[in-house]
Amino acid sequence: MTALLEVREVSVQFDGVRALDTVSFAVAEGELVGLIGPNGAGKTTCLRAITGALRPASGRVLLDGRDLTGLPPHARVRLGLGLSQQLVRPFRSMTVAENVMLAAGLARTARPLRALVQNDRGCERARALELLRRVGIEDAAAARPATLPLGVLKRLEVARALALAPRLLLLDEPLAGLNSAEARALADTIAALNADDGLTVVLIEHNLAEVLRSCRRLVVLDNGVRIAEGAPQAVMADPAVRVAYLGEDPDHAAA
Repeated sequence: MTALLEVREVSVQFDGVRALDTVSFAVAEGELVGLIGPNGAGKTTCLRAITGALRPASGRVLLDGRDLTGLPPHARVRLGLGLSQQLVRPFRSMTVAENVMLAAGLARTARPLRALVQNDRGCERARALELLRRVGIEDAAAARPATLPLGVLKRLEVARALALAPRLLLLDEPLAGLNSAEARALADTIAALNADDGLTVVLIEHNLAEVLRSCRRLVVLDNGVRIAEGAPQAVMADPAVRVAYLGEDPDHAAA
């Protein structure tokens, strides 16, 4: 399969400390890949390097063969990156639908002067309502985010990312803070976006049970280094992963 995302020997430093050390991996078009590891492994740092929020000390990030190095985040979004943040921060003065409509209007912002004279937002509203239906919260379209539980807000964050029409969707701990039923339901929605819509997804998540149930391939980081990659069962059986991620005794893991 053709690689949609390529991370090539990316290193990131903070005050002389390497948060990522020559990390490389690729994601094929149509894949659902889990990026996992213990706290402090470098997962979010890697994601921020992909989106352009951090500038790597070395290495490159490519999207469909195009080098993104040096491009700001908004330029990467226009090329097909979508991101769902771990911390949900919708515009609380807007309704749920209006939050998604704002993201759906990305194409208009490429030509601000034209946007000023085009007042019809019917297309954006229709798109927003369809995406809210797709993530299962269409009944909350007219509600204000401040009145909604975390489970709905997490789905709103996914809908806002989808409104950007991404080729690659990056999800940073979308299940964090959810109970087991909510986490399972949202994981099913993410898997459906991948399986039914063909959307390429990279999932950073600490809920290992849902990652193993949903993802077809895993990339494991520990202390800023990629220590394993492959099918979930094979990766989780790797002694290095069991030591780093599950905290097993090294002698027991190697046995």
